[in-house]
Amino acid sequence: MKREYLMLDKVEGPLIILSGVKAASYGEVVRIKVEGEKSRMGKVIRIDGDRVIAQVFEGTSGLSTQNTSVTFTGKPFEISLSHEILGRTFNGVGHPIDDGGEIYSGQLYNINGRPINPVARKYPKNYIQTGISTIDTLTTLIRGQKLPIFSGNGLPHNELAAQIVRQAEISGGGEEKFAVVFAAIGVKHDDAAFFKRSFESAGTLENVVMFINLADDPIVERVSTPRCALTAAEYLAFEEGYNILVVMTDVTSYCEALREVSSAREEVPSRKGYPGYLYSDLASLYERAGMLKNRAGSITFLPILTMPNDDITHPVPDLTGYITEGQVVLSRDLYYDNIYPPVNVLPSLSRLMKDGIGEGYTIKEHPDVANQLFSSYSKVQDIRALAQIIGESDLSKVDQKYMEFGRHFEATFVTQGLDENRTIKESIDVAWDILSVLPKSELDRLSEEIIEAHYRG
Repeated sequence: MKREYLMLDKVEGPLIILSGVKAASYGEVVRIKVEGEKSRMGKVIRIDGDRVIAQVFEGTSGLSTQNTSVTFTGKPFEISLSHEILGRTFNGVGHPIDDGGEIYSGQLYNINGRPINPVARKYPKNYIQTGISTIDTLTTLIRGQKLPIFSGNGLPHNELAAQIVRQAEISGGGEEKFAVVFAAIGVKHDDAAFFKRSFESAGTLENVVMFINLADDPIVERVSTPRCALTAAEYLAFEEGYNILVVMTDVTSYCEALREVSSAREEVPSRKGYPGYLYSDLASLYERAGMLKNRAGSITFLPILTMPNDDITHPVPDLTGYITEGQVVLSRDLYYDNIYPPVNVLPSLSRLMKDGIGEGYTIKEHPDVANQLFSSYSKVQDIRALAQIIGESDLSKVDQKYMEFGRHFEATFVTQGLDENRTIKESIDVAWDILSVLPKSELDRLSEEIIEAHYRG
């Protein structure tokens, strides 16, 4: 039953406050109307007795306590979804912005979906090929996994996100359906145009569902963008049977919006001003990814977040690391050396890759090659530190080989073109070219059988 209230107690930032409200529900959608203007949409975010606080998605500009009426709809925030969302572009609250018309469906879907019940989860197996050697070989993205990319301001994470969306494909191909849900949170207009142009030129737009929240859009819309994207992903995965890759940039913008709304609600802040429930809020997003035992389809989550001042102990990357199954870390030093993508492989890891690579999935020797690359490149860092003290010319011959290996590793394995799409076989071939720089005696993570079959020295 709809109820209308004709006066507000207070307008504060993106929030409206009214009292004397009966039977309101948390998360309930409200319609805010000002005479002579188009109605706006809001959501109840706090109930204290008969006092209600609602956040307004289109902003509170022009609202006053006297000229505004609020209607409680009795429904949660829902969006209309069908198979026709593929190839479409929406704003942060699920409204089409591509001139393609509304999405008509017989059913509406609540964006406040619940995390997948652990009992109903199927263990992630098999991998998604991104075409990026450092990710596919050393931090393999497993179907149903949550694998964040930790970046920093000014690093090319937008370019990397666009490249992954263009190139991503599921292993094996066959009859399995694959699509990408891409969410851009708090991006500038030129970045939004870059993403659209990139997908259109690659011919992949028809297989991508885009949710774009611009930097000048209302702050409250930013809080709903990832939930709309994940709801679309759940529909395509568990009702249409698609294997969905969700790429989301930038989760830090989402967290800052959450902090701003929390401050407006006068909640007690926690670390660096973020709300104390930031961990559980992020978990409510990340844990919607996965696979179900009794359903076809899967949701693989690749969130991208920027670390303020490149601080990996900042609350956003810190809490994300507790929830997700690994991380891919971008390096500013590699970026300054003109290496793209600047993936720092040593602090990067994928905790689930051991069960989705090797024989039957990628290539039989893949796990051993990955271990050897990690081991050898970690030795390179120690030898580089020594070379800064005594000079490279005074290093032993074996150490000089490691220095050569390190240069080749960064120049040919880590470095790729913006449109270079390597298969897992091509990435392993490049890895063998680099490993063959080292003497056979240094390849202590590989069996003699594997060395004899693939060593190229």
